[in-house]
Amino acid sequence: MNVRNAEYVFNRNIALKPVGRGAGAGKDSVNLSFGFPATELLPVEALSQAAVEALIPEGVNALHYTGGGGVAQVRNWQLNRLRKFGIAAEEENYIAVYGAGQGIELAARVLLNPGDIVWTEAPSFFNALDVFRHEGALISGLPMDEQGLDVDRVEELLRAAEASGGSLPKLIYVIPNFQNPTGRTLPPDRRQRLALLARAYNLFILEDDAYGELRYEGENLPSIYSFAPERVIYLTTFSKTLGPGLRLGTAIAPAGAAERIRVLTLNSPPTPFTLEIVGRLLQTYDYDGQISRLKACYRARRDFMAECVQAELGEKVTFSVPEGGFFLWLSFTEDISALDLARAGREHGVLVVPGEQFFTDHLAPAPFLRLCFSYCNEQEIARGVQALAAAYKQLVQPQRRII
Repeated sequence: MNVRNAEYVFNRNIALKPVGRGAGAGKDSVNLSFGFPATELLPVEALSQAAVEALIPEGVNALHYTGGGGVAQVRNWQLNRLRKFGIAAEEENYIAVYGAGQGIELAARVLLNPGDIVWTEAPSFFNALDVFRHEGALISGLPMDEQGLDVDRVEELLRAAEASGGSLPKLIYVIPNFQNPTGRTLPPDRRQRLALLARAYNLFILEDDAYGELRYEGENLPSIYSFAPERVIYLTTFSKTLGPGLRLGTAIAPAGAAERIRVLTLNSPPTPFTLEIVGRLLQTYDYDGQISRLKACYRARRDFMAECVQAELGEKVTFSVPEGGFFLWLSFTEDISALDLARAGREHGVLVVPGEQFFTDHLAPAPFLRLCFSYCNEQEIARGVQALAAAYKQLVQPQRRII
């Protein structure tokens, strides 16, 4: 299976496909649907210079299967960088991957057999759900509250399964920082308890931390990996900070799982020339400065979108302002179809993602929409939210007349 390079949602009645600002609709449509970084903040000039420099010292080595010095440069830089999240890993634990998406796929292929049980947050990242389905796993979505995954419930279910002789999960998939789609963050005590449960019940945690660098308030929290490195596979990516087109991420795994992943990848690093470019870039580039620019921009866009949603939709929706990441998760107070609202929004010139796509059975228990605030500027965000409000009004008025 090839994990898709961008997020795609195909439904029997609607297809949302991100191919630019007017994706899937008119050329003037506002794309609040998919988690793209801001185009104007991608370090094009720095990467261009790094690409030129990559071929000067390494020459043809950068174009061979195993690459040149950049492979080790990226690895060493990343192992040092991840210490800020409590990750003390070694070379044997590191695997370069084609973005976090390939990391999910490789972890699933290594850990899962058809019929194995996977527990996820409900809602959860739909591309990951697709991967687990493809591997033949039985997926159960577990409840969340405003602080993320309900670890008390996880423990209750594990105890009940063990007591009854039932099947335990092989894997629990979690997005602890600024969860996609809800934006919620798992507190440190829940992270530690989840890690200890993985150790006690001999299961794995797949920790997807694609947004961990993009925290707008508060301090960095310790990773789940830091509490039980022998039971956790940790994923991160440069897609949100340097550019998704690089297709470059990192998996940190227990040595045994890491070795099995290398066998699947034929022990060959992804895109060696890309590693050469990024390795060269990271030697001199002010990466912390890049993170600061991204955080300042996205914090402002997050706050602006929250103000627009409150002004345009008011008590018709509830939502929490996330501490980081890319998304607002709207819950509509009226009993409407999020899928119908997404279609109506498209007709009004705004693209959004209906909440049902993020649940294991594709049936959300309440009408949810996910909005992305990272990609569009403030003028576009205002226009998009206004269009969504107009679509909502059009959708609910006929219902009220019938009642």
